[in-house]
Amino acid sequence: MREISGEEISQAIARLCVEANRELPPSLEGRIRQAAQEETSPVAKPVMADLCRNLQAARQMEIPICQDTGMAVVFAEVGQEVHISGSFEQAVNEGVRRGYVQGLLRCSVVADPLRRTNTGDNTPAVLHVRLVEGDKLKLTVAPKGFGSENMSRLAMLTPAAGEEEIIRFVAKTVKEAGGNPCPPVVLGVGIGGDFELCAQLAKRALCRDVEQPNPDPYYQELERRLLKAVNETGVGPQGFGGSITALAVNVEAYATHIAGLPVAVNVGCHVTRHKSVEL
Repeated sequence: MREISGEEISQAIARLCVEANRELPPSLEGRIRQAAQEETSPVAKPVMADLCRNLQAARQMEIPICQDTGMAVVFAEVGQEVHISGSFEQAVNEGVRRGYVQGLLRCSVVADPLRRTNTGDNTPAVLHVRLVEGDKLKLTVAPKGFGSENMSRLAMLTPAAGEEEIIRFVAKTVKEAGGNPCPPVVLGVGIGGDFELCAQLAKRALCRDVEQPNPDPYYQELERRLLKAVNETGVGPQGFGGSITALAVNVEAYATHIAGLPVAVNVGCHVTRHKSVEL
């Protein structure tokens, strides 16, 4: 049995919160820079150039890429041979607190959804834990801004819907969102499971590298078709019109009931942030 202390976890989470907010995954930055070259709209092309300059400025000045530094979403893959000393949840939230307060990141979390009092340190995090084999602990921090989160949608389709209706639903979600999620977007699409698992699949899909397609060729092709359909909406960068509305579409699927076809679209802005570490 391998021991990992709560303090190690807090330090790692704090670091990930700051680093994820300051620098995008290289593959996603590459997609943005590629889109800046490929965009043909005379209105949208300068917008893409501004997004590229913003990425560079954040890196050079060591400041967040976006003023909305998000709600901290933490995915943890806990090895079955790992023992965590102390409260795991408290260690995660302590890491978020340190990262946001000491890293001078905007704190946007309210303690209650209706009474709306800011917690002042961006806690609590949204924590998803999965037991896996081995003696490692993998932590992924995905700060999620709500300009894009608010545009996310879930549909409980019937099994008769099939691929075409899924594509229409995803494209409609993006078209109705317009410029609100700061496109070009990254889309996480969850298919299957039940109501809540479907949404979690979509969130997990946003944490997959945009250069890593679904391992199943069937879903690889669906990702390609979805990306094409979304870009054909013409929403364009920041909603000003253009040919690049989405940078990537990642699909995650799971078994479901014979009577259902849940589909969730988790919309990520062009600043779809996530960073991982293995302890």
